[in-house]
Amino acid sequence: MADEPEPQEQQQDRETVVYVYGMVPADVETDPEARGVGDPPAEIRAVKHDRVAALISEIPRDKPLGRPEDLTAHAALLDAAAAEVPVLPLRFGAVVADEDAVRTELLEQNHDDFAAALDQLEGKAEYVIKARYVEQAILREILESDERLSQLREAIRGKPEEATRNERMALGEGIGNAIAARREADTAKVVDALSELGAQIAVREPTHEEDAVHVACLAETAKQSDLEDVVDRIAEEWSGRVDMRLLGPLAAYDFVVTQRPGA
Repeated sequence: MADEPEPQEQQQDRETVVYVYGMVPADVETDPEARGVGDPPAEIRAVKHDRVAALISEIPRDKPLGRPEDLTAHAALLDAAAAEVPVLPLRFGAVVADEDAVRTELLEQNHDDFAAALDQLEGKAEYVIKARYVEQAILREILESDERLSQLREAIRGKPEEATRNERMALGEGIGNAIAARREADTAKVVDALSELGAQIAVREPTHEEDAVHVACLAETAKQSDLEDVVDRIAEEWSGRVDMRLLGPLAAYDFVVTQRPGA
């Protein structure tokens, strides 16, 4: 039987609250050296109920979170855990009153859903493929393939901006549209290659106008070397045209991120 909840006035007298990072299987042992959000960074503990545990730390009630270091610590803890075990990440900023609230309001009420989701994540993690066009290379490729844009560029070369405003706007729009078309085609190429590995795919929005590919995939960690081979092959094919990176293993943010407690 769960302990009786503390009276509200006792909760308000507490100097700390509990920050929740995410859920993991209950048989997970936390690293005594692991640290989370806060200044100084707080020790990580696990609150358990049946088959599920929540990774938590205590933070001062009167010190709001939101520093870049806190965001980094939140992600780093979950990503480190995801390299070893299934993880259901919570969104940044999940805070509850105390460990009893974690157990009763979060784990007990959602136990079956959390346990089922963790079972589906067993042996899997998220990986992110990011690729960005090399500016001069993609510009040259576009101009060589589009005579109209090439002529526009020649028409404004060496002329004042004021006198060629319309032509410059047309050139910029044309190049932007050409990059978007190439991004769509290049993203499709990467998605097709990842799908052959049986990975679940989530295409992310570009974060920069020269992004070529921004894709997350949920893949078996046992196939990480195969995933690396696919990315390396495409990166070699696009050498000099695109800079490409593979990030992971990560917590499955794009596939199973849960809301904050009470949201």
